Amino acid sequence: MFELENVSKVFSGVAAITDLDLSIEAGRTTMFIGPSGCGKSTLIRMLMGLIIPESGVVRFEGQPVTAASALEQRRHMGYVIQGGGLFPHLTARGNAALMARYLGWPENKIAARAVELAEITHLPTDLLDRYPIQLSGGQRQRVALMRALMLDPEVLLLDEPFGALDPMVRDKLQTELREIFRDLGKTVVVVTHDIAEAAYLGDVIVLLRDGRIVQRGTIGELVNHPAEDFVGQFISAQRTLMDTLKDGAS
Repeated sequence: MFELENVSKVFSGVAAITDLDLSIEAGRTTMFIGPSGCGKSTLIRMLMGLIIPESGVVRFEGQPVTAASALEQRRHMGYVIQGGGLFPHLTARGNAALMARYLGWPENKIAARAVELAEITHLPTDLLDRYPIQLSGGQRQRVALMRALMLDPEVLLLDEPFGALDPMVRDKLQTELREIFRDLGKTVVVVTHDIAEAAYLGDVIVLLRDGRIVQRGTIGELVNHPAEDFVGQFISAQRTLMDTLKDGAS
């Protein structure tokens, strides 16, 4: 679905991505993970053409993603940004229907699709006419997912979709989202900083550090066959934090 070849990106003289090669397979869920500043959010924005690399090429379905082509290519991608990014002056229905209305869909088609997506994302239909401020964090995230799915894209791209949610809502949404991914069979790319979340949702995990791929593989491969010491250290650090919290609670 995506191919990145020798891709590099620099911001204010600092390398965000360096000589990166990566293939993302269709129909699978790929997780980008790594410490803050490792380049994972930059990478997902490159896939959409929101950021164009200084060198190298990003291809979507075999075609280069460029400043000229990105707008049309993005119509085949659904994007959920950190925090959902809903417009406060639009209802849940209005937010979900934004691109469909822009493309001139008839209102009866939009209405039917909104009800269908509310069912898929487990959002009660009586909330569709509420504004974001009247919705909980989990409900807002469901609306953001509805908006991403409205045009039935081939690809879903999610940047830290659970970062602002409380733990119980996060846990429920993770379970629901995994079911949605499996039912829809779409190509999915998710940015996270949580190794447990990556293991739970992902078919493939891409661990990044300083704009480079340290290891790509299943959670079992990362745990049992780390490519270098950093892989084990990164996984161990998150385990250690959880163990410390458990010990403190007991």
